[in-house]
Amino acid sequence: MKSLKITAIAFIALALVLVVITAGCTQSAVTSGNSTSAATSATAPNGTVGILETAGVGPMPSLLATGQVDGYIAWQPVAEAGVESNIGQLAVYSKDLPPAGEWSNHPQNVFVVRKDFYAQNPDFVNDFSALNLAATQYINDHPNETAAIDADWLAGKQNFTYGNVSVSSVTVVSNSLPTIAFTNNPSDTWKASTGNFVQALIQLGTVKGFVANSTNQDAVLYNFQPYTSATAILASKNVPKLATIQNTVGVGYLNALDHSALFVAVKNWQYFNDTYGIALKPEDPTKAKPDVADFIVNGQKVATVNLVPANAGPNLMQLAATNSIQMSYVGVPPAITAIDQGTPITIAYPIDNLGSGLVVANGAPATDWQSFAAWAKARSDAGKPLVIAAPGKGSIQDVMIRSALQNSGITVTEVKV
Repeated sequence: MKSLKITAIAFIALALVLVVITAGCTQSAVTSGNSTSAATSATAPNGTVGILETAGVGPMPSLLATGQVDGYIAWQPVAEAGVESNIGQLAVYSKDLPPAGEWSNHPQNVFVVRKDFYAQNPDFVNDFSALNLAATQYINDHPNETAAIDADWLAGKQNFTYGNVSVSSVTVVSNSLPTIAFTNNPSDTWKASTGNFVQALIQLGTVKGFVANSTNQDAVLYNFQPYTSATAILASKNVPKLATIQNTVGVGYLNALDHSALFVAVKNWQYFNDTYGIALKPEDPTKAKPDVADFIVNGQKVATVNLVPANAGPNLMQLAATNSIQMSYVGVPPAITAIDQGTPITIAYPIDNLGSGLVVANGAPATDWQSFAAWAKARSDAGKPLVIAAPGKGSIQDVMIRSALQNSGITVTEVKV
């Protein structure tokens, strides 16, 4: 259920955000109807679109509501939140971006592990992976319970609020979950689709190191042993005992529904403890977003785990590069790029597929990719190019929108903040 929620604090906070963004843009603002965009000095034959990289997805609905951008591409539940709150309308889900059919069941997020950590603690990683697989099964079997857990983690049981608009977090999450395919199986089809990302990143000039030059990309990118071992652990219903890990283990994640496996595992730790003998028990269960948890195997604590959030995938990979975190849930492109740049991580298995959407201003003539591309060209021809927000350069959403625009012959420009 939607409701209005107007507070002085909300307006002040929003005003400060807009002042910073408006002051920091390197291109001049022009107005078209109810939308404010950034102008460029030249127009490409098939149109130009400016990409505004934001610090995560949090500001996006407010930016769209106030006309600072013409649209945004985001992970769930922020794509759905923009629609449910009537701030915007869905133009296209990521699965329908061009080239036609290439992204129909595209990988979204993966679980990565530092190679040195896995070499030193293989049994720990395998048991933690078994918990991830069990949590994925729970998500697929219990969507309603998962929605409630996710809404608690992401919003503390409160509504999502953007400026003066407030919308039920449970409703938004419930509507978002069916757009995501939660899976851990690194099938040949999944690997082939991940290969599409590799090629897209090479074409964009982002990947040009180890991965781009490798004659065996599978060996560079993957080590599926944690998945194989976790599958065997769950099938045998016998979790191996672990030696205690003295150092705290850092696990990175985003506040995105893609990482529901972590939220479910922590919030419903007693279920997994009782059912599988594995648990990630929060040290302070009163927190909406627990930051420290005990990893428990067969009733014994074996490690303290720091749960480390970030704004976007590239930020998580920076933490992995400095060994600030040893494992992470992260988007596919940031993981590939990090490996290409020499970060000593490996992709252990998928976390989910799909789950991103392009939202545009209400009333915009864009209800699919074809009409969006036509709109982009028309706006460019009028000297008022579209501006689309993306969550950090190199994030999965950023890579997908840039690749789609490139495929459609639309030039991408940067809108700096």
